[in-house]
Amino acid sequence: VQLVESGGGLVQAGGSLRLSCAASGSTFSINAMGWYRQAPGKRRELVALITSGGGITNYSDSVKGRFTISRDNAKNTMYLQMNSLKPEDTAVYYCNAGRYSGSYYPLNYWGQGTQVTVSS
Repeated sequence: VQLVESGGGLVQAGGSLRLSCAASGSTFSINAMGWYRQAPGKRRELVALITSGGGITNYSDSVKGRFTISRDNAKNTMYLQMNSLKPEDTAVYYCNAGRYSGSYYPLNYWGQGTQVTVSS
């Protein structure tokens, strides 16, 4: 599976960005995808996940109510709409393909990352 993110950039606090993750290749072992982020000096954290059918979504407490994850299976693309951005959202954002069975299990399929910078 190959994953390619796009859509990062620099935005002022309170602004919005939409990230995209285009997937290609065999998805036989995958039934969910997630967005992770990693800020300098911090661990990579899962911020949102969505199952293949889109029936289940979940968010970390830090982004709940501000971010929305979605997918277009016809385009093999996943999105992360980020609204009301805060400086603490600044990080490199990665998409991941994995499995969901009550919890999300990331497989070793990662995008190259896209930088999101929120200025105060």
